Amino acid sequence: MIVGMNMENQVLIVEDEDSLSSYLKTELTFENYDVLVAGDGEEAMTEFTEHQDTLGVVLLDWMIPKLNGLEVLRRIRKQTATLPVIFMTARDYVGDKVAGLDNGADDYITKPFEIEELLARLRVIFRHEAQQLQVAPVYEIANLKLDTKSHQVTRDDSHVQLTQREYTLLLYLLQHKEETVTRDELLDNVWGVDFVGQTNIVDVYIRYLRNKVDRDHTPELIHTIRGVGYTLREEE
Repeated sequence: MIVGMNMENQVLIVEDEDSLSSYLKTELTFENYDVLVAGDGEEAMTEFTEHQDTLGVVLLDWMIPKLNGLEVLRRIRKQTATLPVIFMTARDYVGDKVAGLDNGADDYITKPFEIEELLARLRVIFRHEAQQLQVAPVYEIANLKLDTKSHQVTRDDSHVQLTQREYTLLLYLLQHKEETVTRDELLDNVWGVDFVGQTNIVDVYIRYLRNKVDRDHTPELIHTIRGVGYTLREEE
């Protein structure tokens, strides 16, 4: 079952360090978020199952008991491709970050971090969701369709399963089809102006999109404009 994206202001914190979990809950509650807390992987899955229709985002620690964060993420992604997940981790190895993103995480934040940085990332996520509530158009080009109400993407009438980040990236490209968009534009509008990281993350996600949207389909829709960025159009 693929659960559609919801717009609730609810956050699930999955963290086994009580002091940090309590601190985050206090700060997020003060900012008017509805906060749920889980101290291990099994409890996280219980909370997710009970509240998946109202959850807006999951803040997921990597190193937690019973089921580690990566396994929790994989299980969440079997149920929904659209619920935003932010990894909170002390790991700063590039390979670990790539593993998290490859398995469906939408973002990561490395401990220790300032609460203002986390709040900024949450604002980006909920701002995108609020914007999608205002209007619910269907975007189409060739045989590709994106329905913003059902949050479904199809190509040749076959369902295309995307992560939240891939969906938002494709939506932006569709909103600007036939236009050339730069990497900086994509970073600002898909990852948010508060994003801290390397710009090649755009190229990584464009590759993910191509594998899901263009591979085994014609015509090719996602094109590289060398030295500038990308465009979505039917023909080069």
